[in-house]
Amino acid sequence: METTLRGVGVSHGVAIGEVRHMGTAVLEPPAKQIPADAAPREQERARKAVEAVAADLMARGQLAGGEAQAVLEAQAMIAQDPELMSDVDRRITVGSSSERAVYDAFAAYRELLAGAGEYMAGRVADLDDVRNRIVARLLGVPMPGVPDSDEPYVLIARDLAPADTALLDPALVLGFITEEGGPTSHSAILARALGVPAIVALPGAGELPEGSVVAVDGSTGEVFVNPDADRRAELAKQAEERKAALAAATGPGATSDGHKVPLLANVGGPADVPAAVEAGAEGVGLFRTEFLFLDDSKSAPTEAAQVEAYRKVLEAFPEGRVVVRVLDAGADKPLEFLTPADEPNPALGVRGLRSLLKHPDVLRTQLTALSKAVAGLPVYLEVMAPMVADRIDAKDFADACREAGLNAKFGAMVEIPAAALRARSILQEVEFLSLGTNDLAQYTFAADREVGAVSRLQDPWQPALLDLVAMSADAAKAEGKSCGVCGEAASDPVLACVLTGLGITSLSMGAAAIPYVRATLAKHTLAQCERAAAAARAADSAEEARRAAQAVLSGE
Repeated sequence: METTLRGVGVSHGVAIGEVRHMGTAVLEPPAKQIPADAAPREQERARKAVEAVAADLMARGQLAGGEAQAVLEAQAMIAQDPELMSDVDRRITVGSSSERAVYDAFAAYRELLAGAGEYMAGRVADLDDVRNRIVARLLGVPMPGVPDSDEPYVLIARDLAPADTALLDPALVLGFITEEGGPTSHSAILARALGVPAIVALPGAGELPEGSVVAVDGSTGEVFVNPDADRRAELAKQAEERKAALAAATGPGATSDGHKVPLLANVGGPADVPAAVEAGAEGVGLFRTEFLFLDDSKSAPTEAAQVEAYRKVLEAFPEGRVVVRVLDAGADKPLEFLTPADEPNPALGVRGLRSLLKHPDVLRTQLTALSKAVAGLPVYLEVMAPMVADRIDAKDFADACREAGLNAKFGAMVEIPAAALRARSILQEVEFLSLGTNDLAQYTFAADREVGAVSRLQDPWQPALLDLVAMSADAAKAEGKSCGVCGEAASDPVLACVLTGLGITSLSMGAAAIPYVRATLAKHTLAQCERAAAAARAADSAEEARRAAQAVLSGE
């Protein structure tokens, strides 16, 4: 009998196949004491295991390339973290075996990471995977990982580590479902890069029987267990229609009646550019420069290093638009040289622009690097500040840009409800707005994105969030300026139509989502998008808003 489950769709597409479960995680090693004279040998065993795992992760990264390579190299750096290794050595010195010392040292670090804010908490799965690989090597047992199979299948896991996701073979792994994770987890990011249909945060996924048949719709987040013939035929038809629409939709983003909606890409650095170009991105709507800084939390990258990275991205879009977000540090992305270590609630403290204004030298260096990087290039550079709260913030940022001699448009991100409420005031100081819907939802509903218990409040379809989007877009229109969206909301094709109907002037998303959004926009007129937006805002819940908009767009 068919049953339907619902998680969070994070990568578009439909997959139908038999369930295969991820290999069992490494068991907890026994806590046994070793004699003092065995400590040096155990410490050497631990070091060799760590080096072997780091080398394996680097090799996997080189095989995968692109965004996956950067993720796996970051995991290799976790494995070789000197503080972690010092803790392992210390635990062995006082009598732990090498495998138990690794397990306990990682557990302590895991606890710190889990409490360090959304970005760091989202890396816990990466840390667990490194630990499991080192412990497995020390115990001499097989690595946990993707199951062996000669037939294509749908993979089920508690969560997927980057080392496994990066090397998934799309010819064998038709799609995957995880019990944990979220739209910003590494497994979700890499699934979108691979083009594998994926659903995360599905409670009870681990209880799906091995060998049972499921149909995965990565667009809607639905999983149909034991789908009947009619359901399979319906999903297959939908998949073919989507494929045909993707192939037919080319060129700049626009509605069917010619209303232009530039489709831009979210990137973290030069490695993400090829996928954006291939997807037909009309530029970059969010260049997350913090990834340049997170490689070394103790000091900022040099001006020369920043110039090199920025120029590589800018060069890829001649005559295009590139929107750079200055360093967004603090809260979930702490940096030792920049952010306070003792804030009681970092998400509501000195983060984003607040942090940069307290360290004007860091902001000045970044703006100067951007000025040098764009020199002589035929690209439209725009620079925006994160976590702008009011007109004072906007003016301070615009003044800093002018003082650095930056030849670009200056903008503000709308991530705090106050910024949406006072958008016209902010626009007296800057030339554009860009909505970060992820943080805007988090602050609007007081709902941390990593807390599953409040996930319904993190849904970008929430009518209150749509009201704030409309308020921002209306303010920009009144001032004759632009207002884009660069949060996860833009990657949902149906929601992209609603955002267009609300007056949003550009949409920025992960490269893999661009063809889906382009194809969906091309099927509807601006008037239809406006009616869908009005219907969504009239609803009282995210689910009702989604259904109301879909009904308008489907002509029901």
